[in-house]
Amino acid sequence: MGLLANLRARAATLTKELTNNVVDSGHAAVYLRQLLRGSRADRGQSATDAAASPAGGPPVLLIHGYLATRGSLHLLEENLAKNGHVVMGFRFGPINLGDIRSSAELVARKIESIIAQTGVEKVDLVGHSMGGLVGLYYVKRLGGQRRVRRLVLLGTPAHGTWSALLGLFTAPLGLASLQLLPGSPFLRELAGTPLPPGVDVISVGALRDWLAPISSTILDGVRHISLPTSHTGLLIDSEAADVVTALLREPDSASSS
Repeated sequence: MGLLANLRARAATLTKELTNNVVDSGHAAVYLRQLLRGSRADRGQSATDAAASPAGGPPVLLIHGYLATRGSLHLLEENLAKNGHVVMGFRFGPINLGDIRSSAELVARKIESIIAQTGVEKVDLVGHSMGGLVGLYYVKRLGGQRRVRRLVLLGTPAHGTWSALLGLFTAPLGLASLQLLPGSPFLRELAGTPLPPGVDVISVGALRDWLAPISSTILDGVRHISLPTSHTGLLIDSEAADVVTALLREPDSASSS
């Protein structure tokens, strides 16, 4: 009887693993289609829409990750917009390979432009994968705490990821693959800089993420949420978008007011 129970349990585990693999393969295929859209995924929302967000709260700026394009964020952008948020994407050239510090400087200029055009005081940032590190560097090192109300990190390898070794062939074109490696000078600099007061930071990790394993997304002093999805599923799943929406709709805490 014990043997039969063990066999049933193992069969159930294998079935779940196979199901997850099929689902994650579907995520990857959808993600690739969106990635190839590049900037054609622009929904047309602009900074001038920011003052009229049906969901309330500030405008939301999405930051895509390494080896990605603005198109990779298309479905998340659509889902957040359907939930009443004014959402804007950001484009780092044809594909994102560059220095994270330089990318953060570009984001800083974009945010200053949004604020100048709209008169809003702060924005919310949602960064996927390396895009979260861009947002984190902006907040920690470039004075972004004055401009950011809430920063949501999606599958962001704050402690680095060895999967960046797969991208070392791009190193002559940009520093990102080297900066993403565990123990890199960039990550040591970022970890050595405390989070400034006034910004609410939440890290969302994916339980089936091998590009940014869940352990790499956990930061001291930062609220962490785990979702049963993959690295690309964080951008594809409507359920993940609902979690992001719920986070963006949370009232300001005393520390971020």
